[in-house]
Amino acid sequence: MIVLSPLFAYAAELVGYSEPLENVAEMLGVEEKTLYEGIFPDYSVPGLDMASGTLISAIIGTLITLGLAFAVAKAISRG
Repeated sequence: MIVLSPLFAYAAELVGYSEPLENVAEMLGVEEKTLYEGIFPDYSVPGLDMASGTLISAIIGTLITLGLAFAVAKAISRG
């Protein structure tokens, strides 16, 4: 899935996909007030093209998720 993530990003760009909640907000005329953009806003990495940024975001997100899952599993097994 990590390797395929740039393909999904590319395909989403081709078909003009946007998040459903963003579409509803636009229809209602609601403006976004971002408190925190996150590490990689919109799965992008400054200075990299869309596909590379998506791949890097996927790898780092997967590593963070696996790390948290491993830490929780360790805590549960000790306790």
